[in-house]
Amino acid sequence: MPSAPSRPDPSTVTSLRHQLTRRKPIDQLQSEAASGVDGEPLRRTLGVWHLTMISVGATLGTGILVVLGTAVPLAGPAVWISFVVAGVAALLSALSYAEMAGAVPTSGSSYSYTYATMGEGIAWVCGWCLVLEYAVSVAAVAVGASEYVDETLRVFGLHLPAALSAPPGDGGVVNLPAAALVLIATAVLLPGARESAWVNTLMVMVKIALLVFFVVVAFSAFRAGNFEPLAPMGAAGVTAAASRLFFSYIGFDAASTAGEEAKNPRRDLPRAIIGSIALITALYILVAIAAIGARPWTSFSSTEASLVRIVVDVTGQPLVALVFSIGAVIAIASVVLTVLYGQTRILLTMARDGLVPKVFGRVSHRTGTPIANTLIVGVVVTIVAALVPLGELADATSIGTLVAFALVNVSVIILRRSQPGLERSYRVPFFPVVPILGTLSCALLAVFLGAGTWIAFAIWMLAGAALYALYGRRHSTLP
Repeated sequence: MPSAPSRPDPSTVTSLRHQLTRRKPIDQLQSEAASGVDGEPLRRTLGVWHLTMISVGATLGTGILVVLGTAVPLAGPAVWISFVVAGVAALLSALSYAEMAGAVPTSGSSYSYTYATMGEGIAWVCGWCLVLEYAVSVAAVAVGASEYVDETLRVFGLHLPAALSAPPGDGGVVNLPAAALVLIATAVLLPGARESAWVNTLMVMVKIALLVFFVVVAFSAFRAGNFEPLAPMGAAGVTAAASRLFFSYIGFDAASTAGEEAKNPRRDLPRAIIGSIALITALYILVAIAAIGARPWTSFSSTEASLVRIVVDVTGQPLVALVFSIGAVIAIASVVLTVLYGQTRILLTMARDGLVPKVFGRVSHRTGTPIANTLIVGVVVTIVAALVPLGELADATSIGTLVAFALVNVSVIILRRSQPGLERSYRVPFFPVVPILGTLSCALLAVFLGAGTWIAFAIWMLAGAALYALYGRRHSTLP
């Protein structure tokens, strides 16, 4: 009978300083990705088309369909400039992501990039920010979906009671549509990455068609006078709105989490990341201009589905509003599906490193997906979506995203210096200017987030530090 494993000698326990700064070799990251947890790796089934659709699916629609109503009161008619500011900041970081995805093609995304360049401590900070970024953004988008569900019911003379369509902070008891949307997305993710990717692709096609339709309708009622004054709140308002809208650009990060399920990640991930961010930014700006042109900025409200209201006002056809609202729910469901996918892959990689419980890293032999991980994340996010207001969720997502993106920009600089000969399928242009500007732009946008958001972020990071001290440090697999 084998004897129980002996406890490590306290004198041999790694010092905290050494453990926080030790880096994980890139070849080890890649070998672990190939072998998986308990010998069961993820299945490589995704091509460049699937990866691009994951990126677009996780991004396109969020800022326009859900957060536009909360951003317009901050920026006024200049909200389209806020999209430009957020889009430029996202593009700078996207270029850094593209280089890192081609050099370190694993499911860990920025968590793995920082582990290889800055050590376990910063990797934990980044991973903990990603948990905030993904889980909260899923909940935020799902919360916004309830507004469009309500618009759909209004066509039939029905209305969701406030008790079942809003969280406690917004005058309700539970946001039932938001909870249902997250649970449906969780169920879609369980059969396999390829199956869920095809479902996402169909939904992305619907959302692109929906936004193009909106632009056509809105421009038929376009009034240039709606853009005067352009920025009633000044540059501060434009920047504040950009900070809130930044969480609308996290889609390419979700694509990078598919590094272990891509057929040719070194070639396809950079293409998917750069192509998707260019398409998304162009569509966001176009829709924002069309929306302001069709409706005075003072009539926008954070408590309504802004685009469907514009469609109703312009066309006067309830049936058109019905079709648009159904399409909007599908578009939002695509964001929920792909971002939830990214969250599970981040936790899978962290579990492989021993920093979170192993249950998050177990991959089903039958489906090739982390079933237990998906179910746990789905249930937790469902609870958050049902009980927390949208505004607080959006800002919390933005700060987690900005920190993670800034760290990736720094990782590019460090890896170029430490391993100049490493195989890279893509290189950031104008190095090191682009990653430096990416870092600074993230810092600038973070400054304009409210004090309450920073306090909540500080509490979140303290909780993460406690979790690392109590669990991650003791179970880390890195020698």
